[in-house]
Amino acid sequence: MSGYLTTHVLDTARGCPAAGMAIELYRLDGETRTLLATSLTNEDGRTDGPILPEEDFATGTYELVFYAGAYLDEVEALHKEPRFLDIIPIRFGMNEAVHYHVPLLLSPYGYSTYRGS
Repeated sequence: MSGYLTTHVLDTARGCPAAGMAIELYRLDGETRTLLATSLTNEDGRTDGPILPEEDFATGTYELVFYAGAYLDEVEALHKEPRFLDIIPIRFGMNEAVHYHVPLLLSPYGYSTYRGS
């Protein structure tokens, strides 16, 4: 089995998936940051397929960038400048060829993540 990466975003303040959020995936190699994929979350808060599919998988260090501020601007009626959260980068390592799942649990004033299944 080869590895792959999935993600999804849950809006914990509203109790629903975060649909329409832009996400980017980068591979990091020292100071070099290479964009591998861009995606928007679907109605279930997920990308339509793995953000890093099996055929592109390699172990190493990666960064998911979640454009939470733009999403929150769309769903929050009480938006004030500057936003508390805007762009959320999550750096992580993948050291074996298995399924990695890195979700984002989001509210206007905080977030968390974990290695899911």
